Amino acid sequence: MHATAFWAALLAPVYLWLSLRVIGLRRRLRVAIGAGGQPALERGMRAQANFAEYVPFALVLLALAEAGGTPWWVLHPLGAALLAGRIAHGWGITRESEDFRFRVGGMMATFGVIACAALAALGTALI
Repeated sequence: MHATAFWAALLAPVYLWLSLRVIGLRRRLRVAIGAGGQPALERGMRAQANFAEYVPFALVLLALAEAGGTPWWVLHPLGAALLAGRIAHGWGITRESEDFRFRVGGMMATFGVIACAALAALGTALI
């Protein structure tokens, strides 16, 4: 599972960035639990949670497609789109003046990867 491992490894720093951002906001705003009514912390928490909600599922589908024999030239563009989408979404949602273009584009990329990886996994399962 070289392709999936490669993209998982590149996605890890993005998750760390989102997580460390939340930790920094918690310390600065002195909020231990929840968002404490702080919009910036709420945005940071949602960016981190959104990553944690979508990325594992996308990686599982990529891994299943890869294990089933999907070629690298299908998997790597999907991994690249997932990485770009997650960076774009994280950037867009964490801005104080939210940039919906990045947020929406990031989610569209993520959903596209999930759909394509699901089709690839299904295709390999049916062969």
